[in-house]
Amino acid sequence: MNEEIIITVNNLKTYFYTNQRCNKAVDGVSFKLKRGKTLCMVGESGCGKSVTATSIMRLLPTLARIEEGEIIYHSEEGDIRIDQLAKNGKKMRSLRGSEIAMIFQDP
Repeated sequence: MNEEIIITVNNLKTYFYTNQRCNKAVDGVSFKLKRGKTLCMVGESGCGKSVTATSIMRLLPTLARIEEGEIIYHSEEGDIRIDQLAKNGKKMRSLRGSEIAMIFQDP
């Protein structure tokens, strides 16, 4: 079994800013995902599961920002800091669907 780590998330903080308020949707999440393994995030509604996934995919709504932390994709070509890529940039668009995908809960 290949135990290679393909995604590393370190101290991820994704916040929403509305009406002079800051909602800390994800506040310090860290994990590593190994190739061929499944990661299950369990929690009550509104605890940040979907925001964590959309942060990795760089599909956050306009009011949300990754404030801190690292999202590293360990590709065959080397490490890619997803959190530093432009969400609609060429590199991120090339990763989505071809190398990294998300199955949304509401199809």
